[in-house]
Amino acid sequence: MKRMHIHIAVTDLDASINFYSKMFAQDPTIRKADYAKWQLDNPRINFAISARGAKEGLNHLGIQVEDNAELVEMKARLDSLQGELIEEQGAACCYAQSDKYWVNDPSGIAWETFHTLDSIPVFNTSGDDASCCVPQPTAVGVSIANIQKKSCN
Repeated sequence: MKRMHIHIAVTDLDASINFYSKMFAQDPTIRKADYAKWQLDNPRINFAISARGAKEGLNHLGIQVEDNAELVEMKARLDSLQGELIEEQGAACCYAQSDKYWVNDPSGIAWETFHTLDSIPVFNTSGDDASCCVPQPTAVGVSIANIQKKSCN
C-alpha cells in the first residue's frame, strides 16, 4: 500500500513540531535536531518537516511505497511522462537510505517516489549540511521545484 509523502521546510522546528503534533494528535515518529517525521495511518501519510536553510514552505511531494515491486510499478508510470526522470539507488537522505525516482509536474513541483530500505544516523551523506535531497536536474530547461541547491523525504 502506498503512502502520500509531504515535506515542508520550516524556520522554527520546535514550534512546527508542536503545531503538527497537536494537529495529528501524535508525536513525531522520528525527531532529530533539524528534522521530524510523522508516519500517519489516518490519513495514510508520511509528513516531514526540516529546518536546514531551504526556502520556507513546500519542499516536495512524494509517494512512499512499501516494497520494490511497488517501486517498479511506480517507475513504469513515471516512464510514461514526458519530463526528465532522475533515478537514485541507495540514496542517503532524511536519516534514511532509499531507492527513489524524481520527476517534476508541469508546474515545476518536485515529486519523489521512493522505497525506504533502512534508517541511517545522518541527515545525508552529500556533505551539504544545509540542503535536503531533491536532485539537481541534468537536462537543460528542467527545474526541480523552486528549491535552492538540493532538497529531501
